[in-house]
Amino acid sequence: MSNDEVPPPVAGDLAAARARFAAWQTRAAAAGVALRPPPPEPATCCGRGCNGCVWEGFYAAAAWWCEDAQAALAR
Repeated sequence: MSNDEVPPPVAGDLAAARARFAAWQTRAAAAGVALRPPPPEPATCCGRGCNGCVWEGFYAAAAWWCEDAQAALAR
């Protein structure tokens, strides 16, 4: 599997984000590469669709984490 086969998480799809975290962690473990933990899921969302919702920050952090994991495995 190439690095391009694990796309970044899509905002609003928590199951896909979890699957991508797991895929990168599996690849890293197989390669003997240590990754930092993925971002924690928010626990404070009020569910009102606020501008700047904690979930927006989570998905931005998740995308960055995946980019970081890809870079770590490319070394």
